[in-house]
Amino acid sequence: MKHQESSKQDAQLEEDISIHIFTASAAMVGVCLTVIGLLRVVLTIKKGVTFADDILVVDAFVFLLACLLSYVALRTRNSRRMHRVERFADGLFILGLVFMALVCSLIVYEIV
Repeated sequence: MKHQESSKQDAQLEEDISIHIFTASAAMVGVCLTVIGLLRVVLTIKKGVTFADDILVVDAFVFLLACLLSYVALRTRNSRRMHRVERFADGLFILGLVFMALVCSLIVYEIV
């Protein structure tokens, strides 16, 4: 009885993690697209060149892939597959955050 209850709690936790990855990565795709637009406006006015917008495009795709994989994890019925897909989505989300920090430091470096 306890094992079954623990299994249900684990499944609920896995679903909660997938939902958080899904919503946060979808929001981060929007953040990346917004920053790309703002950077393009600033660079057009200042006649500048930066690689930050190129990195942001890659970052947006990383977050999009994390979002799609977390959606797949939510939709799958096989718990082993769900766990594997969710772990990959989690890794991509962390990679996207690292790219975002890199872009922020690059933007600050180029502005100063």
